[in-house]
Amino acid sequence: MAIDDRLVMTGMRQEDEELENSLRPRHLREYIGQEKVKNSLQIYISAALKRHDALDHILLYGPPGLGKTTLACIVAAEMGQNIRVTSGPAIERPGDLASILTNLNQGDILFIDEIHRLSRAVEEVLYPAMEDYALDIMIGKGPTARSMRLDLPKFTLVGATTRAGRLSAPLRDRFGIVFRLEMYTPEELSKIVARSAGILGMPFDEGGIMEIARRSRGTPRIANRLLKRVRDFAQVRADGRITAEVARDSLNMQDVDNLGLDRVDRAVLSAMIEKFGGGPVGLDTLAAVTGEDAVTIEDVYEPYLMQLGFIMRTPRGRVCTPAAYEHLGKTPPTEQPGSGDAGVEQTQLF
Repeated sequence: MAIDDRLVMTGMRQEDEELENSLRPRHLREYIGQEKVKNSLQIYISAALKRHDALDHILLYGPPGLGKTTLACIVAAEMGQNIRVTSGPAIERPGDLASILTNLNQGDILFIDEIHRLSRAVEEVLYPAMEDYALDIMIGKGPTARSMRLDLPKFTLVGATTRAGRLSAPLRDRFGIVFRLEMYTPEELSKIVARSAGILGMPFDEGGIMEIARRSRGTPRIANRLLKRVRDFAQVRADGRITAEVARDSLNMQDVDNLGLDRVDRAVLSAMIEKFGGGPVGLDTLAAVTGEDAVTIEDVYEPYLMQLGFIMRTPRGRVCTPAAYEHLGKTPPTEQPGSGDAGVEQTQLF
C-alpha cells in the first residue's frame, strides 16, 4: 500500500484541501480543542489590538493534521489582517523571500509551513526581517558591491513545523510566542466530527460520531477524512444517517480498526510477533520483511504504535509489548521479549 493511499495518514492529501477549506473554523470561538493555546492566543491578540500593534512572531509545532494552518488563518481573522501563505520548500532562494516580504502590508500575517525546511541562506535573510523589520540586500558584485537596508512594515510571522528539533537555534529564538499542539481526545474529536457533519448536512447519531472519533488517531484531519468515507457508505448501504453500526461497518470495510490501526500497522505488528517472537528486531530487518522503506516505518508507522504502547525501542531493536499481542488477539509471552538478554550475556561472560 502506498503511503498516499492510507486512509489514516496524517499528512495532507489532495482530497483534503477542498474539504478542510470548507470545514475550517474562522474564529477562535469556533476552534475546538487546544484550550491552553486558545486562551493564550486570545490574550495576546486582544493586547496587540489594544496597542494597535502587530502580534509577536508565533511558532506552532506538533504532529501533522492538528490545525496549525487553521490557527494561522484564525490569527489573521482575529487581527483583521490579510494572510500570505507559503512553505519552506517553496522559498528556494533569498530573492524569493525578499519578494514576499516587500509585498507585505502593515500588520499582515506571513504563514510559512514546514519552516524547518528553509535553507540556511534564506534563514539569514529572515533574521533581520523578524528582529528589526528590515531587509538587507546586496547591490552589485565584486569590489563594487554594497549593502542596502530596506525597511519593512511590521508583520507577524507564523511558522509551523512538525519537527521543531530541526529548527536552528537563532531562528527558534526569534519567535516570541511558541505553542505545541497536542493530540486530541476522542471527546474533542467527536465535537469536531459533529460540527463537520452539521456543515455537510449529514444526519447522525452520537454513537456514530464517537465511533469515528475513536478511530481517528487523535487527529482532526483524519477524523474529517473518515467522516467523508462514512458518509459515502451511509448514502449507499444505509439510509444516509451515520449511526454507530454504519460507522463501524464502513470503517471495518476500510480496514481501520477500533484504535485507528490500518492493514499496514497490523502487518508490522504481526511480522514482529510471528516472525521474530515479538522482537527485538532491527529496523532494516523489519523493513525487508514488510516490504516498506525503513524511513517510512520509522517516520510514518512507528510513532503512533509507540503512542499506543504497542512498540518499544531498545538498544537491540524494536520490541512488541503485551498490549500489541492482546490487540491482535494473540497470547503474550510470559517473559517480555529481550528483557533477559543482558542478564544472560553477563552470566555467560562471567
